[in-house]
Amino acid sequence: MTDRRNSCVSSRKQPRQTRSTELVAAILEAAIQVLRQEGAQRFTTARVAEKAGVSVGSLYQYFPNKAAILFRLQSDEWRQTSELLRAILQDSAKPPLERLRIVVHAFIRSECDEAAVRVALNDAAPLYRDAPEAEAARAAGDGVVEAFMREALPKATETTRTLAGDLITATLSAVGKQFSESPRTPSEIEAYSDAMANMLCVYLERLGAA
Repeated sequence: MTDRRNSCVSSRKQPRQTRSTELVAAILEAAIQVLRQEGAQRFTTARVAEKAGVSVGSLYQYFPNKAAILFRLQSDEWRQTSELLRAILQDSAKPPLERLRIVVHAFIRSECDEAAVRVALNDAAPLYRDAPEAEAARAAGDGVVEAFMREALPKATETTRTLAGDLITATLSAVGKQFSESPRTPSEIEAYSDAMANMLCVYLERLGAA
């Protein structure tokens, strides 16, 4: 990948008409297909445009470079993950440990479902990971975990809650990525998620009892 690192990763403009929205959707769907088939190293705007059936000029109306396309795919993935976590962790009808268990299962399944794209996006991360837009997108879901930790560990110190939240988030991300890099059967995903959920729930139980 020869694009200049951390160049502009923002879209040039937002689609306002139905036709423009459909064009951007077609470009993003084509980008996902190119990532799955070619990987990050062979990902180019020309390949995306060809797959989408549009001209490179039309693509450049919305995305100034391939980093902008990849960042859009990554930020959409971050947003979807944040929405997934929010929907589960804010469900006060369920006790905190049950919510954590559900989150682990949902997250691992999600990682395995889109493993090829996620691995490719991780490979492409040097193109956009240090851009201000990326930092803002990553931080969008932080408040959800912080609020959950206050509910799960009401008697713990803020330092303990922050550490626990960071550890759980980092563990989910790192272990989920590693586990999903190989094809997995539904039973393997279920067993692995159960084991991971058990481990994290015991960790929170011990912190709450301390």
